[in-house]
Amino acid sequence: MAVSNSPPSTAAVLIVAAGRGERAGGERPKQYTRIAGKAVLAHAIDACLNHPAVEDVHVVIGAGQEALYEEAIGDRRLPPPLIGGATRQESVRIGLEALHHFPPAAVLVHDAARPFLPPAVIDRLISALAAAEGAVPALPVVDTLAHDRTEQGEDGLGAVVPRDGLVRVQTPQAFRFGAIVAAHRAHASANATDDAQLLRADGFRVATVAGDPLLEKLTYAEDFARAEARIAAMMTTRTGLGFDVHAFGTGDRVWLAGIEIPFDRALSGHSDADVALHALTDALLGAIGDGDIGSHFPPSDPQWKGADSARFLIHARDLVTARGGIIDHVDVTIICEAPKVAPHREAMRARVAEMLAIDIGRVSVKATTTERLGFTGRGEGIAAQSVATVRLP
Repeated sequence: MAVSNSPPSTAAVLIVAAGRGERAGGERPKQYTRIAGKAVLAHAIDACLNHPAVEDVHVVIGAGQEALYEEAIGDRRLPPPLIGGATRQESVRIGLEALHHFPPAAVLVHDAARPFLPPAVIDRLISALAAAEGAVPALPVVDTLAHDRTEQGEDGLGAVVPRDGLVRVQTPQAFRFGAIVAAHRAHASANATDDAQLLRADGFRVATVAGDPLLEKLTYAEDFARAEARIAAMMTTRTGLGFDVHAFGTGDRVWLAGIEIPFDRALSGHSDADVALHALTDALLGAIGDGDIGSHFPPSDPQWKGADSARFLIHARDLVTARGGIIDHVDVTIICEAPKVAPHREAMRARVAEMLAIDIGRVSVKATTTERLGFTGRGEGIAAQSVATVRLP
């Protein structure tokens, strides 16, 4: 069977992220492993959300993965995740049934373990639905194929399998929504490894379109290393500068680089006046070209009165991460006569590293004086300057 009409103008995407990914190793399922500072699942979601033909994205996750999912998606606005089943086929069916309440014309079923989805593949898949109920991306088989006799307890290579006419099928796979829902319902016990199998079992034609090597599935630890290297090669190093000043006022402690230091005065400011974190926040915002601390946290807004400046720095960190960026190194110089910074330097480095979720080796905190010159030399306040180095796609 085949269809003969125009392709759908939009499609929903169903991302299957319910697996455990044990072959990849690590402490968490592979879809939540970070590549270039962003979870594999988040890469897949963003690739779909950024395509103009995608109207919405739904994600199926495994039971007990709710916290990992929320951490991975950050502030992305998505429908609540669906809890999958014991098999991939069951998880897809659960997702399709949820979509059935407001059925889209077409649906793309995608594996979270294929995070790099070129827009052209989505274009080709949707276009192919003009002449078929389903379409899959495929790559030709270029390697020699042979049976491995070790599974039968023997040693060595078995017979070569002719590769003529063979392809490697990838995801996402695109379907007319009604057809794929009916196929899943009709073959609920098939335990198929992909959804196109079920559609073919119902007699429908499944078209093939050109796949892409970027869609290779991440399965083993070395796959993630290659993916990280691929992204790193395409990233641009950016540098941001930050500077801030706060005067002394009455009080008995100061906050510097996230550490509370007993002192005979306090720094004056609308928030906790942590001059070091303010300079570092501005440096990160500058590296990504996203304004300054005042544009994100206006001092005229009463909600920031007395606020912990860690919130500002974590916000800037999250903006870098949301853009797929990596914080390579930060350097803060605190300029004052007193209090002495040296006794607290390592605690400051550790606290900044914690807030930025990076290794302490990527954090530098220094202190200097102005040889009693200027307002810092007269003990009227503290200044700080910072440099942040990040990589962005």
